[in-house]
Amino acid sequence: MTLQVRVQRIAQETAEVRVFKLVPATGQALPPFTAGAHIDVYLPGGLVRPYSLCNDPRERDVYCIGVKREPASRGGSATLHAQVREGDVLQVSEPRNHFPLAPNATHHLLLGAGIGITPLLAMGHALAAQSASYELHDFARSQDLMAFQEALLQPQFAGHVHFHIGLSPDTVQATLDRLLQARREGAHLYLCGPRPFMDAVRAIAAATAWPQDAVHFEYFTADALAGQAPGDRFTVRLARSGGEYAIPAERSIVQVLSEQGVEVFTSCEQGVCGTCITGVLEGTPDHRDSYLTEEERERNDTLMPCVSRACSPVLVLDI
Repeated sequence: MTLQVRVQRIAQETAEVRVFKLVPATGQALPPFTAGAHIDVYLPGGLVRPYSLCNDPRERDVYCIGVKREPASRGGSATLHAQVREGDVLQVSEPRNHFPLAPNATHHLLLGAGIGITPLLAMGHALAAQSASYELHDFARSQDLMAFQEALLQPQFAGHVHFHIGLSPDTVQATLDRLLQARREGAHLYLCGPRPFMDAVRAIAAATAWPQDAVHFEYFTADALAGQAPGDRFTVRLARSGGEYAIPAERSIVQVLSEQGVEVFTSCEQGVCGTCITGVLEGTPDHRDSYLTEEERERNDTLMPCVSRACSPVLVLDI
């Protein structure tokens, strides 16, 4: 189901980031969302892209998304920045949350860098409203490039938010080491930002006292190295619909199935958002996504068909 929303306001947050305030276009109420959720935005030209909601989840009449204009944009951010104007009506999905706050956590450590602050800002609103134990650390290359600093300086976040601006790579590493070395009992870690930043955080967490189920993350970009890995031809069988299709080396599962009239709903098409997650009944996937945890990968009972392939000659999917 899609919703019609009107672009009520576009604010230039930084030179690279614009905030789009979306309100109901036809008077209908917007479905509620939880901190960490995203919506899929249907853009001119047939593009569909996921964007994290960054406003207070208690707000029921507005969705806000922060969009960074990426130099190597595949069309989503470039279209929003160049073509979408205040007053335009867009189609969006209902909110979905693959990056929620852990309900059993006794403390929440939020680490964001760059545009990765967007889902963490919504988390900050939710945690502040609950008077929960949390701290949010925001890393940016410079003051001018730090999005949502004014919002994070509001009184409800006082004492919980820490800014790290213009740090050298070595200082970033040292800061992350310090923040992650001593894990509080019951603490959960949430991270979002550029891939090098997230890879560094996950490596430190894995080497210290953070169990896998206490580390939560959301990537915005695909793993370039995984995408460059060679891919062999394999066969996909669909357990429920009964089809069988050859997947050549240069085509994805989603592409082949779409050409055959089998719909698999996708959004990012990079293996980062979790929209197309599909059950695996037989065979061994070659996981190339940035969404599943290591534990989920080891189970081999799901895959992201937009990017992942097969280690076995045949995959039987729950489609």
